[in-house]
Amino acid sequence: MASGSRVPEDAVRAVSPGRRGEEIVSALTGDSVMAAALKSAASPVRSVVASPRPLKGKAGREAARRRLQLLPGSQTEGREQGPEEEEEEALLSVPEEDEEAQPLPPVCVFPMRGMWREEKVALYCDQVLQGYKAEDADDAMSKYLSEKLKLKDKWLGVWKANPELFFVKYEESSIPFVGILVEVTCKPRQSSSSCFKVTVSIAEPFSSNIANIPRDLVDEILEELEHSVSLLEVYPIEGQDSDLHDIALALEVVRFFYDFLWRDWDDEESCENYTALIEERINLWCDIQDGTIPGPIAQRFKKTLEKYKNKRAELFEYQSSIKEDPSAAEAVECWKKYYEIVMLCGLLKMWEDLRLRVHGPFFPRILRRRKGKRNFGKTITHIVAKVMTTDMVKDLSPDTLLQQHDDLDLALDSCYSGDTVVIFPGEYQAVNLALLTDDIVIKGIGKREEIIITSEPSHDSFVVSKADNVKLMHLSLIQQGTVDGIVVVESGHMTLENCVLKCEGTGICVLTGAALTITDSEITGAQGAGVELYPGSVAILERNEIHHCNNLRTCDSSKSTLGGVNMKVLPAPKLKMTNNHIYNNNGYGVSILQPTEQFFIVAEEALNKGAASGDKRDDNMLSKVMQNLNLEMNNNKIEANLKGDIRIVTS
Repeated sequence: MASGSRVPEDAVRAVSPGRRGEEIVSALTGDSVMAAALKSAASPVRSVVASPRPLKGKAGREAARRRLQLLPGSQTEGREQGPEEEEEEALLSVPEEDEEAQPLPPVCVFPMRGMWREEKVALYCDQVLQGYKAEDADDAMSKYLSEKLKLKDKWLGVWKANPELFFVKYEESSIPFVGILVEVTCKPRQSSSSCFKVTVSIAEPFSSNIANIPRDLVDEILEELEHSVSLLEVYPIEGQDSDLHDIALALEVVRFFYDFLWRDWDDEESCENYTALIEERINLWCDIQDGTIPGPIAQRFKKTLEKYKNKRAELFEYQSSIKEDPSAAEAVECWKKYYEIVMLCGLLKMWEDLRLRVHGPFFPRILRRRKGKRNFGKTITHIVAKVMTTDMVKDLSPDTLLQQHDDLDLALDSCYSGDTVVIFPGEYQAVNLALLTDDIVIKGIGKREEIIITSEPSHDSFVVSKADNVKLMHLSLIQQGTVDGIVVVESGHMTLENCVLKCEGTGICVLTGAALTITDSEITGAQGAGVELYPGSVAILERNEIHHCNNLRTCDSSKSTLGGVNMKVLPAPKLKMTNNHIYNNNGYGVSILQPTEQFFIVAEEALNKGAASGDKRDDNMLSKVMQNLNLEMNNNKIEANLKGDIRIVTS
């Protein structure tokens, strides 16, 4: 086996399969879906069955491919060869006069994974795609590439070709791609798609990651392709001038866009702000990479995306196999495949919308049953502290049953309805907070800033309840990594009293039919509304601070209005707000999301008339709207919110 440099792992990117075939990556060879599976490469390797120099012409090329086929790894490793196998290996070894390929030189490495989230957003949203719509994304990428390609019209690179061009049968894990050192000639682009094509020829010395690949075979395949290959399949090598580093980086930027940010449906749907949509996808990708979205959940998304791509490829292949007018059965099969794609597309869109992602089908709700009360009817107070002292329990009544735990999770797991969990200062984690089904009280002793409970990054949810009546008091809840809302009330009633909620994902979500009471608490940092009320929910908010929420750029105008409190109507939720301070949110202080323009058309007109003079609303009309919505607001201070104070939004 020949030795040589290994291609750096993070220099290898999946080749974008594209969405319109020849328009974007028309020089992709073989199956585009297989080409998208290209991964990292090793040093030059010898095929298991080596071939002599092939004959000229198509027959010779096919013979060479057959001789280059690889046996499955299970048949070639970990076993002894018999006499016949040894003789076959000797007969089919590479003749000494054949030229063996040299090791591939290292390619330029610009790992996009190493860029900060903000850097990616600035690059794509503020530079490459600024001012472009989804249907013009190809033009934006083509223009960006063509500007970089002007720096140098000839350079050396590694062409990473689809192994199907060279092997009839092969192990993808052993040969992820066939790399050939080529000289690249960049011609002025004739169209947006032509920028993605380059002319290549074999460079000297002949180099490949397959030590015994016949040079004549490579020559004939290039002739078959008219020496034109996809630019995205070519990786500039190190050791050239600085202009090549700029070209290599530009290629990485375009590959990353088509591999991770582009969706096949983008140019089929209108989006007012395409760069905002790209930012959401960048955030999704970064959340997956840094573990904000737990690994198992991220795998579900990746599998769904891969399934979508495969189903789309299956549909195109099936349609192309129909030679004449389709029969009734063929038409039905086409529609069946099409609707499968539509359903998968809908699931993927949920992932790109943070609020839909949180409560979409990816997140199972609580399945644990309620324990109810203990058989002997007594309740227990659970003390959570490393060491329990008499001073800790001096204020409890003498007949209180006590149980001490040094782990909050164990305390919650031991609870029955009616129990109380008392937490002393310290930092805690508890996955059982996402499984609250019994009526218990969880309270901290001391200052709320001293009793810190953080979420477990590897889990979906933080605090989730479907208990009839559960209460959290004097606590600081710090969300880190979970993608569900910081607190989700599925059903029943939850009370939050004197708590601090520092969000990283969405804020507090009160689902349909559930109820929430929050008093003397602080909510901050949510990507979306601080408190989100689903249709038919009930909430009472008194003496709270809700600030710096909706820290997420979005192309959806309805989502950009979210800030302090968001209400979804039909049926309208009930909300009572008293003495709250809602400020410095990136949307409105309070937003009311209605499904149709007619539902509050009169109220909207009245609000607009009232806002005409000095932006003052008619208090009488606003009170009528609030009465229709079961919305009671008294003595609240709503100020310094980016969009305004109160807004009715039509979805």
